[in-house]
Amino acid sequence: MTRKGDPVREREERFAARRDGVTRPVTLGRDAVMRVLRVPPELAGMRLDRFVQTQLRATSRTRTQRIVELGAFRPDGAALKKNHRVRSDERIALWREAWDETFTDVELPVVYEDDALIAINKPPYVAVHPTARHNRSTVTSLLAVQRPKDRLTLLHRIDRETSGVLLLARTRAADRAVKAQFEERKDVLKRYLGFTWGKPAWQRFTCELPLELDPTNGTRVKMRIAAPGGGLEAGTTFELLETRRQKAQDYSLFRCTLHTGRQHQIRLHLSALGLPIVGDKLYGPDEALHRRAADNTLSPEDLAKLELGRHALHAAELELDHPTDGRRIRIEAPLLPDMAEFWDGLR
Repeated sequence: MTRKGDPVREREERFAARRDGVTRPVTLGRDAVMRVLRVPPELAGMRLDRFVQTQLRATSRTRTQRIVELGAFRPDGAALKKNHRVRSDERIALWREAWDETFTDVELPVVYEDDALIAINKPPYVAVHPTARHNRSTVTSLLAVQRPKDRLTLLHRIDRETSGVLLLARTRAADRAVKAQFEERKDVLKRYLGFTWGKPAWQRFTCELPLELDPTNGTRVKMRIAAPGGGLEAGTTFELLETRRQKAQDYSLFRCTLHTGRQHQIRLHLSALGLPIVGDKLYGPDEALHRRAADNTLSPEDLAKLELGRHALHAAELELDHPTDGRRIRIEAPLLPDMAEFWDGLR
């Protein structure tokens, strides 16, 4: 703690955060974190709040304005206003206090383990690796605490809201061998279970609509169906396992087999077929739900519309060649309680 009346110490603390020519504002604590945004020439003259919104994913304008009011500064530590007009190559320092995470005791059920591999049944709402919003409450961080003697590396990723099989390597050799299989799509089988709104007229269907990033969507994560001959090749086979009906609404349970691994592939293909995933905030009833969820401002009406707090998608099976001896292994993860209870509740 700084002694009152110690000007040398106070000056040292004030400028201790200087990094790459950026000074921590005196109004922020030592644990505050910073991100620098550089203004491209084509966005010069834009209002600061609008510019920042173009740089942040899944953030509403209201939340962006709040972020700017609390944390937008010049590199020298001077505060900026939301109506500031940005200049070409100007640097904007966005500061925020470190997230206060207490979500550190999550159970990560192990569904497969040997000397080379370990697989967990990832719970929903747990990111696989640290992000701007999640640091300690991630699979990699939690496993580092729960299994400190292991040196685990992620072999693939699944979305934060998606549950199910997540595979990690215990050795460098296993890491290289399995990642090579994933990259080549060689003999790797991934199957998901998903609940959708609606009921198809078919029992089995392979969707091969190409995908591309949606440039019209401000989240910079949403995909869309590409025009014929364009976009990224994508293929998913859907098998209808069961349908149920409640209050004039049909629901379907699908087994989804991936032939490619594009971002949001299953969710977008089903939505394009008129069968959006239950609880999907981006490809479901209203994409504005995605922004409100990111801002933690979902209303009771929003939650009622979604029916489930997260999108109802579960990585149920992963089949591949073992990296050590080449034998075929199948790893399965049972549905977690939230999805199981939702489906049972439709009886």
